[in-house]
Amino acid sequence: MSDGLASLRHRIDGAQDLQSVVRTMKAVAAASIGKYERAAQAVDVFQHTVELSLGVALRAAPAAAAVATQPAGGPVGAVIFGSDQGLVGQYNEQITALALKTLEGLGDAPRIWVVGARAADHLVGGASGRGPEAVFSVPKAVEAVGPLVERLLVASQADGGVSALHLFYNQRGAGAVYTPTHTRLLPLDATWHRRLVERRWPSHALPEVLGALADTLPALIGALLYIGLFGACAHALAAESASRLSAMQRAEENINELLATTRRSYFRLRQGAIDEELFDVVLGSEALKPGQ
Repeated sequence: MSDGLASLRHRIDGAQDLQSVVRTMKAVAAASIGKYERAAQAVDVFQHTVELSLGVALRAAPAAAAVATQPAGGPVGAVIFGSDQGLVGQYNEQITALALKTLEGLGDAPRIWVVGARAADHLVGGASGRGPEAVFSVPKAVEAVGPLVERLLVASQADGGVSALHLFYNQRGAGAVYTPTHTRLLPLDATWHRRLVERRWPSHALPEVLGALADTLPALIGALLYIGLFGACAHALAAESASRLSAMQRAEENINELLATTRRSYFRLRQGAIDEELFDVVLGSEALKPGQ
């Protein structure tokens, strides 16, 4: 009986310790969601400003100057944002599945860069026919996103660059924890050019380009590429935190159920032990009465 009580007590203590860890991870994930979502919102505002500025510059520049910004006929490039850590459900499986399905129809031997070791593990041996060229660590803070984006830009422009660049990342949705998302960052083609040129300036005071277009246009395009990668990473980090928060909530519910069940068993067994001891005391008392 004592062995059973000790075992149940040990299970209760272990579950309570695990419950404390899960609650801490929930708090960290919840706080991270807010930080990364604020970063993503700031990037969206910045992107809107850059696109407005690009529209002004493109209207003043020959159409060919905007379209010829990446090598024609080069390989297709892809950046996949996953996670380094677990406890995120199907986060990595879903985004790599979307990437592989999309890349199948975009040419042979795509150049692939992966952010997150666990996403890279799901990619190896997939339909792409090759592993990633490089695997980058997931940023641990908003301040680390910028240096990662710079490394991704350098990698994508090395060895002649790419003719197209596709981004695959999970994004938080209204009705779901996250949604696998695909965005084409390059090429900056005629459709892209026309969309920005036709965008209306939000006020009656029309702007002008100061300085040489040969310097202004590449700078704005570079900023747009930087923002695209930064925003994708920020959205992915917010989605990862949301997925981990959801997983921790499920884990907490399971721990609470385990604790309730184990405690009932413990108290029932303990009450049974107390009843047996009382019964032995009563029997012993009856046996010691005179005349028995």
